[in-house]
Amino acid sequence: MAKLDVKALGLSLGITWGVSVVIMGLLCMLTGWGCSFVSVMGKFYFGYKPTLLGCLIGGILGFLDMGIGGVIIAWLYNKFAK
Repeated sequence: MAKLDVKALGLSLGITWGVSVVIMGLLCMLTGWGCSFVSVMGKFYFGYKPTLLGCLIGGILGFLDMGIGGVIIAWLYNKFAK
């Protein structure tokens, strides 16, 4: 059974989610599209708003959130796959 690389999964999920959160914040700020997503996620990621600083805060918090989640998922997978 193949093992998952814990660091690689954490980084790949963290980067993907962090960039997605930033893009959605920018889309809301520039076009008004996706503002409901930003509003809902702003309740979880304090400081995440459709502003440049808010997008940066949301991206960092999203990276940390999903990065830690990816590490946990890979670690659990490796434990259960034995």
